[in-house]
Amino acid sequence: MKKKLLASVVGALIATGAYAQEVKLGILLGFTGPLESITPHMARGAELAVKEINDAGGILGGQKVTVVRGDSTCTDASAATASATRLVTVERVSAIVGGDCSGVTGAVLQNVARPNGVVMISPSATSPALSTAPDDGLFFRTAPSDARQGEVMSQVILARGIKSVAVTFTNNDYGKGLANSFTNAYRAAGGKITITAAHEDGKADYSAEVGALASAGGQALVVVGYVDQGGRGVIRSAIDSGAFKTFVLPDGMVGDSLIKAIGAPLNGSFGQLPGTDSPGAGRFQEMAKAAGFNGTSAYTGESYDAAALILLSMEAAKSARSNDFKGRVMEVANAPGEKIYPGDLAKALQIIRSGGQVDYVGASAVELIGPGESSGSYREIEVKGGKIVTVRFR
Repeated sequence: MKKKLLASVVGALIATGAYAQEVKLGILLGFTGPLESITPHMARGAELAVKEINDAGGILGGQKVTVVRGDSTCTDASAATASATRLVTVERVSAIVGGDCSGVTGAVLQNVARPNGVVMISPSATSPALSTAPDDGLFFRTAPSDARQGEVMSQVILARGIKSVAVTFTNNDYGKGLANSFTNAYRAAGGKITITAAHEDGKADYSAEVGALASAGGQALVVVGYVDQGGRGVIRSAIDSGAFKTFVLPDGMVGDSLIKAIGAPLNGSFGQLPGTDSPGAGRFQEMAKAAGFNGTSAYTGESYDAAALILLSMEAAKSARSNDFKGRVMEVANAPGEKIYPGDLAKALQIIRSGGQVDYVGASAVELIGPGESSGSYREIEVKGGKIVTVRFR
């Protein structure tokens, strides 16, 4: 009789999650593909938040958080969907940090997250189309929409006295969305677009594309592409042919691997990516340096923030079930409440457990608006002396 009673109690504990020893968090990023030099830093950013939570004793009564990685490939929707399906149905993750690139993120949202009721917080999917995608309240992003980046890029270019540009974009959701946003903003501000042309990733030769761009002319070439793929190929071909000397680099093109591949001819090129000079950004960069990775690399802070928001929202809801905590994400991310920065996650957990409120600011000055996306600050950069240098924040 005692054995039966004990079995019943244990079964009840397992069913309610009270007996569980861990919470699994998926990290779905393009560990292979056109952003493979950037994503390791992003993953380590998210894992830094997880370590901070675990060092504070975990969540939900002492449950440790275990990370399970999945490869989105950035561009292959079928592969990303298969990877996300494994995370959800085999690994049983409670939520996902990711995806990274917009097209695969949209595919995972519709084909995996919504059918299974799993929260996703993307640190880097920026397509404006994701703002209106059906999501059942499950999708958030700590990165701003490219509707905002297009406006900022226009301002950055015009401030340098550049009144005409050619535009090339990678032929996918990210490239089309940002190119469209930028061209609309630039023309409205009086700039001239000489040509807007798509390029495909994975080609060995971009001379034909560069030839068309060069014929149209322009004071600079805007390259809306990927740092480890077609965008880099276009720049290399343009330099080799002498077609352009100055390149405008949006977020997907900002990475040390581009500087190493192109070298001195890239000096003087410039661009922007999400970033802030808030107190949280400095603290995160110090923490990242101590942990042995580059905290200034694109979307590392946003990745830390995505993981932290998920775990603090679970604590606020007293549940790791997505349908229980999805309604707490906006509440944790925004005022009112005590401001929480990187390194403050233990304090945040204590405040939440005592019934208080937190306003998660994090590494990227998080403020979620509208459909759960970042309102957006940007770091203007320039390549000087073979290094990516911060010019200002916008």
